[in-house]
Amino acid sequence: MRIRTTTAAVAAILAVTVGCSSDNGSDNKAGTTKSSAPEASSAADDSGPKKDVGMPPEPTGTERAAVLAAIHDVNGNLTHDEDKALDAARNQCAALDDGATNPDHSAAQRFSYAGVTLTDDDGSHINSGLRKTLCPDS
Repeated sequence: MRIRTTTAAVAAILAVTVGCSSDNGSDNKAGTTKSSAPEASSAADDSGPKKDVGMPPEPTGTERAAVLAAIHDVNGNLTHDEDKALDAARNQCAALDDGATNPDHSAAQRFSYAGVTLTDDDGSHINSGLRKTLCPDS
């Protein structure tokens, strides 16, 4: 009897969770139109772009060098892994464009890796460098 009650409770929770998550994926956002495709397909189609909203494309050439130089100016150890530094920079741009509540702290946390711990002041310098290179104010 206890197993049936627990199983029923878990099933009910899963049904509510799955139902809520599919409702969120099918909501129309401002400026988008609902497609005539089935709801499950449109929810799957919407999941990809939401992750990259506000994230600039990966920089190449001189832009890549400028972004890495801006990060290196704050702390030279941050650019030992250039790909990781560029990923952090792109994610920080998304945070800046989405109106992060404390972008300097966010940058300090995002770029504190490989034994390097940054301060909010360091984060402010990173944000300034990113605004001059990868993600100018829009």
